[in-house]
Amino acid sequence: MKLLSFVHQGRETWGAVVGDGVVDLGRALPQYATLADYIATGAYLQAADDVKGRAIDAKLADLTFLPVIPRPEKIICAVRNYMDHHQEVLAAGMHRELSEQPPIFLRVWRSQCAHNQPIVRPNVSESLDWEGELAVIIGKGGRDIPEDQAFDHVAGYACYNDGSVREWQFHAKQIASGKNFESTGGFGPWMVTADEIAPDRQLKLEVRLNGEVVQSSHTGHMIFSIPKLINYASTIFTLVPGDVIATGTPAGVGWSRKPPKFMKPGDVCEVEIEGIGTLRNPIVAQG
Repeated sequence: MKLLSFVHQGRETWGAVVGDGVVDLGRALPQYATLADYIATGAYLQAADDVKGRAIDAKLADLTFLPVIPRPEKIICAVRNYMDHHQEVLAAGMHRELSEQPPIFLRVWRSQCAHNQPIVRPNVSESLDWEGELAVIIGKGGRDIPEDQAFDHVAGYACYNDGSVREWQFHAKQIASGKNFESTGGFGPWMVTADEIAPDRQLKLEVRLNGEVVQSSHTGHMIFSIPKLINYASTIFTLVPGDVIATGTPAGVGWSRKPPKFMKPGDVCEVEIEGIGTLRNPIVAQG
């Protein structure tokens, strides 16, 4: 199933994709106020039964999308988690050793924006970069989750654009300042439940800027696997349903190009992941 959060008739809600429309499960199942609540109970595992026999409530084309999980407790982001990206960083003159454990940072939920909603280039920068990533949505919470049990804690997967304000990222060795400007992290359009994506499946990932392919790779190139990221993060803090793990980006970012290339107002950036869908965001200037 594809599950999503959206606005319908002026009300924030959530539901399931059926064909070219959605079933508003937030209205049909009022005991679950949000998609995160639905995930937390494990009810999403029977989503097909909850949708069966219900008419669609709106067309996808008429929706105002929200980030898949609009206000997650944690957005955990992996740094340099593709070998080809690590190598392009080295080639660009930035010396970074491979670490024995996954380097991570946190995003705040206000830094996210939804499918078809604008990624905002802040007034303090002209170096807004794209980073297409696979996002993992946690279904079952836990602490100290063993790697061999990690996939039992995954509710589903989505597309993510971990937009980076490069000058601010490079202010210090801690890069989070460049990763948390408001409305710079695209997240959507929906999550595909984990039962549709085999744990060992290598998913093609492609990013397009104004139709030009700027990143093309697959998830098999990750340095630290999804189970490792879940194990490592859950050693630090308790993971809860609706938490998001952005698993890192492959080679092809704009900063490493000669000359560098960045997203600017008027551009459109798309992140497409095999088996999931396409996240689309226009780029606008901060108002």
